[in-house]
Amino acid sequence: MKMKQVAFLFLIFLASQTVHSWKKDEFRTCDQTPFCKRARFRKPGACTLIAHDVSISDGDLTAKLIPKAPHDQDQDQIKPLTLSVSVYQDGIMRLKIDEDPSLDPPKKRFQVADVVISEFETKKLWLQSASTEKINGDDGGLSSVVYLSDGYEAVLRHDPFEVYVREKAANRRVVSLNSHGLFDFEQLRVKKEDEDWEERFRGHTDTRPYGPQSISFDVSFYGSDFVYGIPEHASSFALKPTRGPGVEESEPFRLFNLDVFEYLHESPFGIYGSIPFMVSHGKSGQSSGFFWLNAAEMQIDVLAKGWDADGGILMPTEQSRIDTFWMSEAGIVDTFFFVGPGPKDVVKQYVSVTGLPAMPQLFSTGYHQCRWNYRDEEDVENVDSKFDEHDIPYDVLWLDIEHTDGKRYFTWDKMLFPHPEEMQRKLAAKGRHMVTIVDPHIKRDDSFHLHKDASQRGYYVKDATGKDYDGWCWPGSSSYPDMLNPEIRSWWAEKFSYDNYVGSTPSLYIWNDMNEPSVFNGPEVTMPRDALHLGGVEHRELHNAYGYYFHMATAEGLLKRGDGKDRPFVLSRAFFAGSQRYGAVWTGDNSADWDQLRVSVPMVLTLGLTGMTFSGADVGGFFGNPEPELLVRWYQLGAYYPFFRGHAHHDTKRREPWLFGERNTALMRDAIRIRYTLLPYFYTLFREANVSGVPVVRPLWMEFPSDEAAFSNDEAFMVGNSLLVQGIYTARAKHASVYLPGKESWYDLRTGTAYKGGKVHKLEVSEESIPAFQRAGTIVPRKDRFRRSSTQMVHDPYTLVIALNSSQAAEGELYVDDGKSYDFKHGAYIHRRFVFSNGHLTSSPVGNSRFLSDCIIERVILLGFTPGAKTALVEPGNQKAEIELGPLRFGGQHAAVAVTIRKPGVRVAEDWKIKIL
Repeated sequence: MKMKQVAFLFLIFLASQTVHSWKKDEFRTCDQTPFCKRARFRKPGACTLIAHDVSISDGDLTAKLIPKAPHDQDQDQIKPLTLSVSVYQDGIMRLKIDEDPSLDPPKKRFQVADVVISEFETKKLWLQSASTEKINGDDGGLSSVVYLSDGYEAVLRHDPFEVYVREKAANRRVVSLNSHGLFDFEQLRVKKEDEDWEERFRGHTDTRPYGPQSISFDVSFYGSDFVYGIPEHASSFALKPTRGPGVEESEPFRLFNLDVFEYLHESPFGIYGSIPFMVSHGKSGQSSGFFWLNAAEMQIDVLAKGWDADGGILMPTEQSRIDTFWMSEAGIVDTFFFVGPGPKDVVKQYVSVTGLPAMPQLFSTGYHQCRWNYRDEEDVENVDSKFDEHDIPYDVLWLDIEHTDGKRYFTWDKMLFPHPEEMQRKLAAKGRHMVTIVDPHIKRDDSFHLHKDASQRGYYVKDATGKDYDGWCWPGSSSYPDMLNPEIRSWWAEKFSYDNYVGSTPSLYIWNDMNEPSVFNGPEVTMPRDALHLGGVEHRELHNAYGYYFHMATAEGLLKRGDGKDRPFVLSRAFFAGSQRYGAVWTGDNSADWDQLRVSVPMVLTLGLTGMTFSGADVGGFFGNPEPELLVRWYQLGAYYPFFRGHAHHDTKRREPWLFGERNTALMRDAIRIRYTLLPYFYTLFREANVSGVPVVRPLWMEFPSDEAAFSNDEAFMVGNSLLVQGIYTARAKHASVYLPGKESWYDLRTGTAYKGGKVHKLEVSEESIPAFQRAGTIVPRKDRFRRSSTQMVHDPYTLVIALNSSQAAEGELYVDDGKSYDFKHGAYIHRRFVFSNGHLTSSPVGNSRFLSDCIIERVILLGFTPGAKTALVEPGNQKAEIELGPLRFGGQHAAVAVTIRKPGVRVAEDWKIKIL
């Protein structure tokens, strides 16, 4: 009877989740989070630690941090902390501070494993010596200085302790830690008889067996006017101050992975993922970065100018500066300083630590159709056929939790999906794929083989008493595999084999949801902090990385399934630093309103800036029913997201693109077709991200780093270096103000009309499109023939769109491979550079590649070229091609024309030259 009552209450809870929006009081504020509240009370200069016994050891600059003043007998003794400064190639400094293991602390503090890639350690520069210098105006205080990279040095100030990197020639600081004396490190100790270490929140008790163990410190960015990064929050791209003059009752930016449905826009509260990486940028055009490798809950304040007016701390004043304050519940100090100096340099430095983004399969860069839930095989077949009936391309159809047998993952509902392999084969015959959902909660059912196996092997996360943790999620009573354990990750990966995942085929890929992890009856809808993982590690210490490890194990499973030859596709909701190595992410359970459409842009920009280049937002909004105009505008914007998927909650009305009348169907079809024509360009950008970390979708200032008007602009974004896109974020808009940066012109993608750079243009807008422009001086590859899916476009010819600058020149690139395997790592690709100059268009190879393709260039469109010439000479072959006015793009209502070289017939894989006669 008791179980029936619990199940009934659980069903009521689930029903409430589908009706009510996010409630602020369900999640802790800083004042309700003791470590955050304590840290925020600290005053500048409170840190009394000094660097002692400074020396070079094992290629590092090392020291002990000890209190300067004699110890007060009434306080707990502060034991020395160990400090090490390491330097690496490309201008990266690593600072680590931990408890001294030789002093026998109560437990070893957790250090996040499997995030820093092994190749990074090979780039360490082994320090041989340090120089000592006196600090001006500091009564002769000493600093130890070591080489960092050409033009940069790392500095450890002894008293008071401070670490920073600086430009050598100008003696200009770049990034510093503890310049305001806010560093604090709560050391592990034995509990006293009269102490109560427990914490309580909304009926939940955290036993905190090891007591307070938080760390906090200030970080300053010099020459900076804005800071960005630290996802995931639904807020502006440039992070707004959270403390100081002019800031009223604001929360810090919280990094704590949580299942927050219908999250609010313009909020600093943490949602599904956490990447503790911040990038600064300033009027000098230079950027710098700071990354704290720590998976415990983190709170970060951006401090308003003048916050320290009463602190009495002497700081350099000749350059602009942004101060920040970082607080974490547990872990160690393991931080990385990135000197830049360019925005792309900072991103490259960060991914050299955490890994390059995975190269996606070509199909995954197309359009994805998802819903919670497509009911059965007949529904799937009907949706698929409707796309064909309405001539709308798409690549992937998704199945949510209802496709399973009673929420048991790796299974199929035999009544609704009796023939899953045949269903997938029908899609694959059209070049399409399927994605199914696999979440981390495993149904506690002794008849379920997965639960039985995990339970017998002891593979579940334990509760504070050492028993298998039992929490509630979609299946009801559930347990969660301990993904910290490599053995368990390997076990999980095996579950994706065709033998284990019965009904799966090579065209099936995976979606990891709820992996924060989400626990409906847990504190803040997640796992208790005192739950236990491998080696007695508390969940509080690794919480933000749980979804990362789950994503990793799933991607490894698909890799094993394909014998290491097939690139995995795994979408994850939760993420951490390094998640870019394993697949895509999305911005979670958004809502169908204009504000959510608007905030999707800074959210996707922030993800790209912090390594997550393959990301997007649910087109149309997950919750609620979008009005047709909003849905159309979302498709028009979403077509430029790196990850392009429509998705909706099961309580919403069906919203496939053909359900809103012929006119709206035509508008959504056109938006999706634009994505498909641009797939060659997108795929080239994904390859650029795969080798450099530079994101597919970029802030304007990444391409125009000295343009101050771009620094806080997050209504518009760059797709690569060639396209600028701005959404329409209000209903019934007739005009849009669009800022076009730089000194060169921009060409409207639809009309070819040229607009001057460096100014704001007030443009008329229609329902047909959102403002999108090609930058003068660039060449964008397209494929203009409409097919059912990306895989059916593989052999289609290319169009090159050349946007000429004021010098009548332009350049661009095209990358092609087989779209699915890892053969590209062994040279099986085509990478071409196109250059137009002096009336000549040339194609030359980038790198040594060997990949065969019969694809040709069918059209060359010239924007900004004065009509006149009638023919062009194609070499080799001495063939002539006609020049005429042709359509700028196919489809749409009003076809603009542009100067076009028709049928030059050159092969995309070969060297050639086209001369305009």
